[in-house]
Amino acid sequence: MLEVSGLNKSFGSFQAVNGVSFSVPKGGKLGLLGPNGAGKTTTISMICGALHADSGQIVLNGAQISPETHALRKDIGYLPQEVALIMELSCADNLRFFGSLYDLNPAELKSRIDWALQIVGLIDKKDQVVRTYSGGMKRRANLAAAILHRPALLVLDEPTVGVDPQSRNALFDAIEGLCREGMTLIYTSHYMEEVERLCDDIVIMDHGKVIVQGPPSKILELARGERRVKISFDPPYEGAAERDFELPDLGPSLAALLNDLAQKGATVTAVQTSGATLEQAFLNLTGRELRD
Repeated sequence: MLEVSGLNKSFGSFQAVNGVSFSVPKGGKLGLLGPNGAGKTTTISMICGALHADSGQIVLNGAQISPETHALRKDIGYLPQEVALIMELSCADNLRFFGSLYDLNPAELKSRIDWALQIVGLIDKKDQVVRTYSGGMKRRANLAAAILHRPALLVLDEPTVGVDPQSRNALFDAIEGLCREGMTLIYTSHYMEEVERLCDDIVIMDHGKVIVQGPPSKILELARGERRVKISFDPPYEGAAERDFELPDLGPSLAALLNDLAQKGATVTAVQTSGATLEQAFLNLTGRELRD
């Protein structure tokens, strides 16, 4: 469905995207991850045809995308980080406006509006002014605008920022339903559990480059060096009732640790382990320093 090859983009002397390449099959669900400033939003802007690439290619369904390929860009739905709706209009009027940009005829547009609002759970609130919506409702309305034209590729850029758990779950249900119908997804988020739930492939970017791509199981392998173990003691050992340890594995290393503690006179009452997580893998790859 989508092939990104050797993509580059600079702003003055700053290279925001540096040789980025990845692909997404038809019906695939790609999670695009990276710290702040990694180049994710610039990459997405080029994929959506909103920004010229300095070099490289973006091919959607066999045709190359650029800001000039207006017809091809109708195959893309985009939900930005910030809510992009006209606040003084009702939700239905917003969708009529966006639908007119896609040249949907009136009969088709009415049907699409009802379809999109049913998916995001706002059909009963469609005539309410968007300004009066909660944050979660605005996000769901924005998703309705992004899918109104039934795009082949849906790009969601941090769609759940500031959203309550109920609205987040409703968004997930809607997205999963669209993917089951064959829509291809690119999803960016700083919430790793969202990507683990929604995506079958992950790209991690940093400093404008792709540093790894693969299914979640492959990415998790990169966190194997941080198996965390919490051990409880009674009586306390060296003044502590419990301590955390990081081990390379939960087999021989854990056995050796418990044996060493026993030899030192510690009485272990409980061992709690945690497996590798996507967040651990992400931090292993991109580091722990703050990004502003």
